Amino acid sequence: MPTWLWVDALVRRVQVAGASCFILQKGDRERGDVIVKVADLQGSARVYVPRTSMEGTRIFSDVRLQGVCESEAEADDYVRRARSRDSDLWVIEIEDREARHFLTEEIEAPAD
Repeated sequence: MPTWLWVDALVRRVQVAGASCFILQKGDRERGDVIVKVADLQGSARVYVPRTSMEGTRIFSDVRLQGVCESEAEADDYVRRARSRDSDLWVIEIEDREARHFLTEEIEAPAD
Protein backbone atom coordinates (compact mmCIF):
# COMPACT_ATOMS: atom_id res chain seq x y z
CA MET A 1 0.00 0.00 0.00
CA PRO A 2 1.40 3.44 -0.87
CA THR A 3 2.32 5.53 2.14
CA TRP A 4 0.04 8.42 1.21
CA LEU A 5 -2.97 6.10 1.19
CA TRP A 6 -2.04 4.61 4.57
CA VAL A 7 -1.62 8.12 6.03
CA ASP A 8 -4.97 9.23 4.59
CA ALA A 9 -6.70 6.26 6.25
CA LEU A 10 -5.06 7.04 9.61
CA VAL A 11 -6.10 10.71 9.42
CA ARG A 12 -9.69 9.69 8.69
CA ARG A 13 -9.80 7.24 11.62
CA VAL A 14 -8.55 9.97 13.95
CA GLN A 15 -11.05 12.53 12.67
CA VAL A 16 -14.01 10.13 12.84
CA ALA A 17 -13.15 9.47 16.50
CA GLY A 18 -13.18 13.21 17.26
CA ALA A 19 -9.44 13.67 17.81
CA SER A 20 -7.08 15.98 15.91
CA CYS A 21 -4.47 14.87 13.42
CA PHE A 22 -1.77 16.91 11.69
CA ILE A 23 0.66 15.96 8.96
CA LEU A 24 3.83 17.75 10.06
CA GLN A 25 5.97 16.45 7.21
CA LYS A 26 5.12 14.70 3.98
CA GLY A 27 7.62 12.12 2.83
CA ASP A 28 7.89 9.87 -0.19
CA ARG A 29 4.34 9.23 -1.43
CA GLU A 30 4.94 5.59 -2.25
CA ARG A 31 7.54 4.23 0.18
CA GLY A 32 8.25 6.78 2.91
CA ASP A 33 8.40 5.60 6.50
CA VAL A 34 5.95 7.08 9.00
CA ILE A 35 6.52 8.25 12.54
CA VAL A 36 3.43 8.87 14.68
CA LYS A 37 3.48 11.16 17.71
CA VAL A 38 0.50 10.99 20.06
CA ALA A 39 0.09 13.88 22.50
CA ASP A 40 -2.40 13.58 25.35
CA LEU A 41 -2.70 17.39 25.75
CA GLN A 42 -1.47 17.12 29.35
CA GLY A 43 2.28 17.22 28.70
CA SER A 44 2.87 13.56 27.87
CA ALA A 45 3.40 12.04 24.45
CA ARG A 46 4.32 8.77 22.83
CA VAL A 47 6.09 8.14 19.56
CA TYR A 48 5.51 5.09 17.37
CA VAL A 49 7.92 4.01 14.66
CA PRO A 50 7.46 1.24 12.10
CA ARG A 51 9.57 -1.88 11.93
CA THR A 52 9.28 -5.32 10.40
CA SER A 53 8.37 -8.20 12.71
CA MET A 54 10.09 -11.57 12.65
CA GLU A 55 7.16 -12.80 10.54
CA GLY A 56 7.78 -10.08 7.94
CA THR A 57 4.75 -7.96 8.79
CA ARG A 58 4.76 -4.24 9.52
CA ILE A 59 4.33 -3.40 13.20
CA PHE A 60 4.85 -0.23 15.20
CA SER A 61 7.17 0.08 18.15
CA ASP A 62 6.63 2.52 21.02
CA VAL A 63 9.99 4.28 21.38
CA ARG A 64 9.64 4.10 25.16
CA LEU A 65 11.04 0.59 24.64
CA GLN A 66 14.31 2.38 23.89
CA GLY A 67 14.09 4.35 27.14
CA VAL A 68 13.13 7.70 25.58
CA CYS A 69 10.07 9.90 25.18
CA GLU A 70 8.24 10.11 28.45
CA SER A 71 7.37 13.81 28.06
CA GLU A 72 6.13 15.77 25.07
CA ALA A 73 9.41 17.71 24.94
CA GLU A 74 11.36 14.45 24.71
CA ALA A 75 8.98 13.20 22.02
CA ASP A 76 9.49 16.42 20.04
CA ASP A 77 13.26 16.04 20.30
CA TYR A 78 13.03 12.45 19.06
CA VAL A 79 10.87 13.51 16.10
CA ARG A 80 13.20 16.42 15.28
CA ARG A 81 16.22 14.09 15.14
CA ALA A 82 14.33 11.57 12.98
CA ARG A 83 13.27 14.33 10.55
CA SER A 84 16.87 15.50 10.19
CA ARG A 85 18.01 11.96 9.28
CA ASP A 86 15.28 11.08 6.78
CA SER A 87 13.83 13.58 4.29
CA ASP A 88 11.40 10.90 3.00
CA LEU A 89 9.82 10.51 6.44
CA TRP A 90 6.15 11.25 7.06
CA VAL A 91 5.54 12.80 10.48
CA ILE A 92 2.00 12.56 11.85
CA GLU A 93 0.91 14.16 15.13
CA ILE A 94 -2.27 13.07 16.85
CA GLU A 95 -3.75 15.07 19.70
CA ASP A 96 -6.10 13.00 21.81
CA ARG A 97 -6.94 13.36 25.51
CA GLU A 98 -7.13 9.56 25.79
CA ALA A 99 -3.72 9.15 24.06
CA ARG A 100 -5.17 6.79 21.43
CA HIS A 101 -2.84 6.05 18.51
CA PHE A 102 -5.48 4.78 16.04
CA LEU A 103 -2.96 2.42 14.45
CA THR A 104 -4.40 -0.85 13.17
CA GLU A 105 -1.05 -2.62 13.11
CA GLU A 106 0.34 -4.58 16.05
CA ILE A 107 1.98 -2.33 18.64
CA GLU A 108 5.12 -3.33 20.47
CA ALA A 109 5.01 -1.41 23.75
CA PRO A 110 6.57 -1.60 27.19
CA ALA A 111 4.48 -2.99 30.02
CA ASP A 112 2.90 -0.12 31.98
